[in-house]
Amino acid sequence: MNALATVIDVALNLYMWIIIIRALVSWVNPDPYNPIVRFLYGITEPVLYRIRRLIPVQFSGIDLSPIVVILAIMFLRSFLVPTLRMLAYRLV
Repeated sequence: MNALATVIDVALNLYMWIIIIRALVSWVNPDPYNPIVRFLYGITEPVLYRIRRLIPVQFSGIDLSPIVVILAIMFLRSFLVPTLRMLAYRLV
């Protein structure tokens, strides 16, 4: 259970950094045929698209969906991961 908590923590941290990099790349008008840009958009767009559909997070043309996703990831890292670790210690 502790290993699962660690894997989830690392995966959430990695995905948060991918979201941040994607947001930074979107500011410089990237080449859409670049493989790195395609990877970033391919891995983040399904989540960001769902957030945009559920919550209209556009403010004066600025897309705030990455911020919503980052906040959700921070919540999961501060709630889910410690809960799993506490559960693992109780099972021992």
